[in-house]
Amino acid sequence: LSANTNYIAYLFKRAKGYFDVVAYAGNDGVNTLNHSLGAVPEMIWFKCRNNARNWFVFHKDVGIAAYLELDNNAAEAAFSTMFNSTEPTSTQFTVNTSFGNLNNASYTYISYLFATLAGVSKVGSVTHSGSYTDVNCGFSAGARVVMLKRTDATGGWFWWDSTRGIIAGNDPYFLLDTTDAQVTNTDFIDPLASGFQISGDFTDG
Repeated sequence: LSANTNYIAYLFKRAKGYFDVVAYAGNDGVNTLNHSLGAVPEMIWFKCRNNARNWFVFHKDVGIAAYLELDNNAAEAAFSTMFNSTEPTSTQFTVNTSFGNLNNASYTYISYLFATLAGVSKVGSVTHSGSYTDVNCGFSAGARVVMLKRTDATGGWFWWDSTRGIIAGNDPYFLLDTTDAQVTNTDFIDPLASGFQISGDFTDG
């Protein structure tokens, strides 16, 4: 960390129904892995720990035959067997060596599992047509962290939080897929008691 520089940190607590972390070793085959989420994972982030590889993302609304990359603004990419054509369950998820970035022998990986927990978290998708779009997350006091990524075309991984400000005005954001400093002069989202509202001015990066 550099002196005279501002940082922000995000801490996720491992908890049933909301978030879990699984470390595993690749096996060059079909790898069925146990988890302790206590719910079906709706989004999983994967990262190789001992070799240079991108961050790969499973999302329930993209499906098990495609993936996203957390450090890349590309649209979803098809790969029919990367999860062995097997939906995750409340106790396990599966990766396949045919997509070597998730299951190479001699490589070790870390995976982060997310799920919807009523009143706490929401994993989902929304269609935004350019006008204002209300996103109902089932909350009662608004969203504290919001991540948005366009999936059908190129678009950055936008990240907002209530510490820096999710207000009826400009809301600072940064992009997970770049090393750029935050952007502070845009009003792309607004507070909503049940979740958040996407502005008609929102662009997908």
